[in-house]
Amino acid sequence: MIKIFSALFLPGLLVMLFSRVTYNRVVGLILTVALIAASAYKGYTHTWWLITIDAFSLTAGFWLSSSMKKTNTKEGA
Repeated sequence: MIKIFSALFLPGLLVMLFSRVTYNRVVGLILTVALIAASAYKGYTHTWWLITIDAFSLTAGFWLSSSMKKTNTKEGA
């Protein structure tokens, strides 16, 4: 159960964090995918449904970071 909640929230939060730190959404996505690939290689992701949940969370995090960038540019202008 903990793996499901972690797969649901952590990749999206990592994309948003790395996007804020690097000021680039694509770099944030690539760094998060690299971390997930490393954890899958080490054997922490055992099933395809966990990988699917990770992919959903990555997509949601990428969308949120892009919408966050749009709101920040509107406020800064």
